[in-house]
Amino acid sequence: MKLHELSPAKGSKHSKKRVGRGPGSGLGKTAGKGEKGQKSRSGYRHRAGFEGGQMPLVRRVPKRGFTNIFKVEYSVVNVGALADAAPADGALDPEALAANGLVRSGRPVKVLGLGEVSKAITVTAHKFSKSARAKIEAAGGRCEEL
Repeated sequence: MKLHELSPAKGSKHSKKRVGRGPGSGLGKTAGKGEKGQKSRSGYRHRAGFEGGQMPLVRRVPKRGFTNIFKVEYSVVNVGALADAAPADGALDPEALAANGLVRSGRPVKVLGLGEVSKAITVTAHKFSKSARAKIEAAGGRCEEL
């Protein structure tokens, strides 16, 4: 087989549908767009959620609840992941956790108690759960809140 003998697999290529080319084509006159109306015109586009002038669903459904503007979103990390990320001196702060990819930078950090702590580490974070604090201090480490 030579390069000029290559061709696409049988049935994998389709010719473009040529609409509006006379009654004999089967797609003449209205070109498959039905009769008159907005959808038959060129350039027809409607915005998302438009229901043809009917009151849209998003406006028919009543509003519920509220958004608390004072809510604080914490990046959480479990104590099981801290031991692997700790450097030789065993001191961890939010910047070190973000550098290791354990939390997202720019958010306050909360340490949770899933997993085990094998060595003494000093962890600096914004919040600690009771179980996380107990496990870190039981291993001989310290918890420092910012």
